[in-house]
Amino acid sequence: MRYNLKKQIRSFGYAWKGICQCIGKEQNLGFHLIAAVMVVVAGFFFGITRTEWLIVILCIGAVIAAELFNTAIEKLVDLTSPERNPIAGQVKDIAAGAVLVCAVAAAIIGIIIFFPYILYILG
Repeated sequence: MRYNLKKQIRSFGYAWKGICQCIGKEQNLGFHLIAAVMVVVAGFFFGITRTEWLIVILCIGAVIAAELFNTAIEKLVDLTSPERNPIAGQVKDIAAGAVLVCAVAAAIIGIIIFFPYILYILG
């Protein structure tokens, strides 16, 4: 099997298209993107360390990816089960729960990283 650069570039294009289809249409993703921008601005303002940047970037990536997975799962469930179905509802709730777990963990990590900087500025 040979490596096909054109096919690889096309795959990145499809992935980017998928992300763009969610931006502006998925309310929760918009919230997470705004929060990510605020965290990045705070990171520059407080001058967080390289290690802290790595952790922040991983958290942002995990939350955004979880939100995209959740959106994909919701759309697939809607496609396969257009009428109301309790199991379909459970699948959607579980996927949303996964996003919540990622977001809460990221928020806790954010507090651990930024709280000392805030205290220093206030104190």
